[in-house]
Amino acid sequence: MKCIYPIAMIASFLIAHSAFAQNKQKEFTHADTLRGSITTERAWWNVLRYDIWVKPDYERKFISGSNTITFKVIKQGKTMQIDLQEPLKINSINWNNKKLKFLREGNAYHVEFPSALDAGKTESIFISYDGYPRIATRPPWSGGWTFTKDAEGRPWMTVTCQGLGASVWYPCKDHQSDEPDNGASLAITVPDTLVAIGNGRLKERKINNNGTTTFTWEVLNPINNYDIIPYIGKYVTWHEDYKGIKGKLDCDFWVLDYNLERGKKQFLQVDSMLTCFEYWYGPYPFYEDGYKLIESPHLGMEHQSAVAYGNHFKNGYLGRDLSGSGWGLKWDFIIVHESGHEWMGNSITTNDLADMWVHEGFTNYSETLYTDCQDGIEAGNQYCIGTRKNVVNDKPIIAHYGVNEEGSNDMYYKGGNMLHMIRQVLGDEKFREILHGINSTFYHKTVDSKQIEEFISKQSGIDFSKVFDQYLRTTKIPVLEYKLSSDSFFYRWTNCVRGFDMPVKLTGKEKVWLHPTENWQSAKPKNAEHFAVDENFYIKLQKAD
Repeated sequence: MKCIYPIAMIASFLIAHSAFAQNKQKEFTHADTLRGSITTERAWWNVLRYDIWVKPDYERKFISGSNTITFKVIKQGKTMQIDLQEPLKINSINWNNKKLKFLREGNAYHVEFPSALDAGKTESIFISYDGYPRIATRPPWSGGWTFTKDAEGRPWMTVTCQGLGASVWYPCKDHQSDEPDNGASLAITVPDTLVAIGNGRLKERKINNNGTTTFTWEVLNPINNYDIIPYIGKYVTWHEDYKGIKGKLDCDFWVLDYNLERGKKQFLQVDSMLTCFEYWYGPYPFYEDGYKLIESPHLGMEHQSAVAYGNHFKNGYLGRDLSGSGWGLKWDFIIVHESGHEWMGNSITTNDLADMWVHEGFTNYSETLYTDCQDGIEAGNQYCIGTRKNVVNDKPIIAHYGVNEEGSNDMYYKGGNMLHMIRQVLGDEKFREILHGINSTFYHKTVDSKQIEEFISKQSGIDFSKVFDQYLRTTKIPVLEYKLSSDSFFYRWTNCVRGFDMPVKLTGKEKVWLHPTENWQSAKPKNAEHFAVDENFYIKLQKAD
């Protein structure tokens, strides 16, 4: 969710920065490459599991912790890159009861083994660290640790780190392409007046007899780094069973104690959300780890099996409809959007941050699908079309690879509208079949955008490659140019990538499909002078001179 902004914020940003953003090419540094690419020190090993322990000190805004990283040696290697962002510091790294030497380079540590490790072996290292972590200034968009208070003045803590990286709070291999194959555990030591929640299921609650309690949570499935998150506060909980495609799904809900009744009422929407998304996408991807919705001191994030919720128990986006259609006030934006990421973003994760439209475009479109499920196809159409006013076309949706760079925020609304057009071309039955195919084929995997693009084209039997190039890799909105004669009209695509040939539907008394190319074509529909393009297509219509 990280880059969803209120509309007013978008407008003010554009006024100040749009010209600058379009004309200035960002200069990338060696640090960007270390963070965003598979360096030689990352390439030889594969993460199998993280076992993290953390103890936050609320008063000092200080954390201490450890991480045991279990990994498989893919090919022989001796020097390993471990990431931990300043001002946190690694105190020691142990392997087979030996202390390893390491050298820090900014946010990356170069760790030396005594000799090269052999391919095929499973190894583990134990890392101890502490320090004053980066404090989130505007979570979830500007992330880090949040040390705040609830309405009754009690400590309330959590972390947000999408894009910024999990290494902002624990040492890891901070690259989206390498998820721990065998899951992760998170042990959180807190004052015994508070409750600590993590991803997956509670494995142990240990009273330490020193005024603290350690809560240990575990996920069995692969999980991306930025989804592993602690929540600490005066929480209470209740449980519901959901009867899903794969049987009983454990649903647990956590809110601050004084919000129990509000939470029980608002979170009733989870049932219809799960029903809708299992229909369109396929089974919830993490039955083994359950589903949790947890009140947070920020707006929300898609933390796997532990979704952050901060929408103040209101429908819409903090009580507003981002589409302007009215339909967005019928449901809770954070419940729907952030839970949609369990399928697209968590089960299926992009290898590179540049391809984040796969997370955000599909999940943005899940809002349309949910509206469709609740209020019908026309309501869904109106919602999707209404979100276009938020598209700014400032830069391409797909960014530069290998430097941990996200593309334009248009990955949300423009990405969703692109998928909506593909749905129009394919029809609902085929579109749903493809969504199910994506979620079964790439289940619990990391992907590139090209894999998703090629899958859609192959499974549909229609080459959408130029559509993807147009909407993901340029800022141009294609123009259907036309001119009329006495009994027919002529049409073609302009302002488009070479070879763009997306079909488009006309509306009116007679619904007609056109198959424009960049060359002039002609047609003779009835009442040609009154034709209009179906609004479900995000294009421009222009009469030729």
